[in-house]
Order: sequence, then structure tokens, then C-alpha cells
Amino acid sequence: MAFPCVRLFSRHTGDALQACGYGSLSKVSRPQENSSTGPVFQYAGQHRKPSHRVFVWGFSFTGALGIPSFVVPDSGRKKPRKYQLTPYRLETAEQISSAACGYGFTLIASSTKDVTKLWGMGLNKDSQLGFQRTQHSRHKSYDYVLEPSPVALPFMEPQQTRVLQVACGRAHSLVLTDREGVFSMGNNAYGQCGRRIVEDEVYSGSHVIHRLEGFDSNVVQVACGQDHSLFLTEAGRVLACGWGADGQTGLGHQCVSSSPVEVGGDLAGVEVQQISTYGDCSLAVSRDGQLFGWGNSEYLQLAAVTEATQISAPRHLPLPGCGRVRQAACGGTQVAVLNDKGEVFVWGYGILGKGPKLSESSTPEMIPPTLFGRSEFSPSVSVSRIRCGLNHFAAVTDGGELFAWGKNVRGCLGIGKRDDQYFPWRVTVPGQVVDVACGVDHMVALVKTLL
Repeated sequence: MAFPCVRLFSRHTGDALQACGYGSLSKVSRPQENSSTGPVFQYAGQHRKPSHRVFVWGFSFTGALGIPSFVVPDSGRKKPRKYQLTPYRLETAEQISSAACGYGFTLIASSTKDVTKLWGMGLNKDSQLGFQRTQHSRHKSYDYVLEPSPVALPFMEPQQTRVLQVACGRAHSLVLTDREGVFSMGNNAYGQCGRRIVEDEVYSGSHVIHRLEGFDSNVVQVACGQDHSLFLTEAGRVLACGWGADGQTGLGHQCVSSSPVEVGGDLAGVEVQQISTYGDCSLAVSRDGQLFGWGNSEYLQLAAVTEATQISAPRHLPLPGCGRVRQAACGGTQVAVLNDKGEVFVWGYGILGKGPKLSESSTPEMIPPTLFGRSEFSPSVSVSRIRCGLNHFAAVTDGGELFAWGKNVRGCLGIGKRDDQYFPWRVTVPGQVVDVACGVDHMVALVKTLL
């Protein structure tokens, strides 16, 4: 694979990140024998502060994993590694608090008040990672970024502003901050960056990072679809912009919208607590636990309310037997919801998680809690977080265990093999998983450990 313009081993200093190999765990203390109580194994001090780590896996050749030697082997690695089939530690100089996986690229962010607080890696042909200046010319930007590289954001108060969340679409990115609102970068051909569409605009090597305005209250969550964007405000309102051909913006039409507009339909007057999108279907969960959906329904994602393949305005989705919805996630063809009991329900098309015989469902199917580790020995285990990539699912339990299932595109499930996975399968990660980001063919996990 040829890389006409690649950032290789430019080493950053100060607040920047270094890409390196798998970090071995700290040595544990030796077992201490006690004649009255038997062996005691002390792995970490009682007051030891947890360390926060980042693990990556999946397809490496776009640079999205941030490990340069996987793509261009150095003296210590003789062959390139196209697929990383198990979690691999990414060295970071800061505690990473948010991560997002786009189509061949990754953003990671820290909530630090240091000047550098956002890094990008992977495909950058549309400047979805900002302008990454090459070593040879300050006027040219790298098309591929092979290690985590700082993204310069145009903050008014760079040392006071924190990055709260990042989101990535097919070729655009959103960055949510606590003091300066939302920033967008990358491809804006359909208005997905929330700014005026410029005919024949060249996105490669672009310096444009746009600050979005016009929200009536602070934005608390952002989400990127393939070529559209969703915004959730503190007041519980949902706004959208971008490509609307499948109704995914929820604005009542199938046209392009170049600035965020509040969605209506069944969401009018409803206070929303969470939004989700990744392909061309969009979901919202209200504060009272109801689910709403709009956009693409070719794969039965919205079959509860329509036989059509598209809905252009939000509709309330009745989910009998699912209980109070706490969280929703949707990928390219599949949907998952998590209720307040920690139970997961899935529907749509693809590998849904209940075996090879279930590839399509118009109604929610509960995945047995035993598949997430619940048993008579661990009766209280429940799922606390769900995520969707384009063709796969991920779930994190309240004990910090990660499960993945679905299409194992280029090894994105992290289960040590490239076979598709028809039931939830535990991903072996050293430590407790705090959150996970799913992409098309790679994933990122944020992990807490005492070792």
C-alpha cells in the first residue's frame, strides 16, 4: 500500500503523544504467606491511584491505531502488521477521557487544561484530523497520520477550555468543549460540519476548523452519522445538519442542511437525554426512558412504526417488554437499546448476537444476560454501556468487562481471530474498561487499572 503523504515518526514533545509498543504490566508483589489465613496475594497498594490506559485493535494500514511500526516497520519490527486482532496498548502522555472512531481515522481527547488536548491518527485526506503540517513544507498536510498527533483548535482561552467529547463520521469530526461550544472539521460537502457549503471546496490540506453557533443552550453531546451531525443541548433539544436523503437529519425533508436546525416530529416538546447515530439512522432517548427514531429503515431499524424505508421526522418507537430505555446505539443496519435493568435488546439486520439463525428482526430481541457473565455466582452483573460500529456491537458491564459481537471486519472485534462472532464474546483487556469507541474496522478502549 503506497502512502503518498504520510506522517511517520515525527516525535512530539511536551504534551504530545508517543506511539510505541505494548506496555507490560507492572510487576506484582510476591504472595505473602500467613499461617492462620492462608496465602494472601497483594497486587496493588490499598491507596494506589488507578492508571488510565488506551487500547486499540483492528485494521492498522490507515494509521487509525496510531502504531507507526505496524504500517512501516522499524528496526524492532521486521514485517508490517495489517491486522491487530487483540487489544494493543497505545502509549499516551495524558489521561484520555474521550475517543471516537471514524471511517479509517481516530480522535482521542483529554480533559486537561494544557494547551494540547486533542490528538488524531489515521486517514486525513479530508482534513478530518485538522491540518497536519508535513516536515518538508508548512503549506502541505499529511494524508495519513500514523501516530497520535496534536490537533490545534482555535480556542479563545486555550488553557481554560476543556474538551468534553469527540465524534467522528465518514470524513468529518466534531469536538465538544465546556466553555467554547462545538468545533467541526473535515468534509462539509453536505453541510455536516454545520457551515455554509462552498462549491468545489478542496478539503485536503484545509485549515478550516469551524465553531458552530446558534444553539439556545449549551451542547452536552454530539454524534456523527455517515455524513450528518446531531447535537443535544442542555435543555434536552436535538438539532441536526448535513445529508438528509434518508431523512437522517429528522428535519421533515430529505434535503441538505448546512446549519444545525432543531428536529421536530414526535420529539417536539420532549426532553432528550441521549442521542446516537453512525450510519444513516438516528435515535434519541428521552429523559423518561422512551425511544425515538428517524432516517434509514431499509434494515427494519424503524419497523415498529413504518413499512417504508425512510422516515424524515422523529417517531416514537414503542418497545413492548423492553422496559425503561437508558441508552441506545445504532450502526449501519442494526440497533441496540439498554434498559434500566442492564438488559440489552437488539433488532435490525446483520449479526445481532443471538446466534447464526437470527440475522433479521423487526422487533427487539433480548440477549440473555448470561452471555454477559451473569450467573448464580455473579447474579448482579449487568451491562452499563452499549456501542455500535458500522456492523458490530460492543457492551461494557458494570464490572468493567468488554463484550463484542457482529461482523469482524478486518479484526475489529479484538477477539484474537478474524471470524465473525454470533454471540457476545469477552474481549481480553488488562484492567476495567471505562468506555469504548467502535468504527468500521477498528476500535478504541479506555481502560482503568490498578496495576
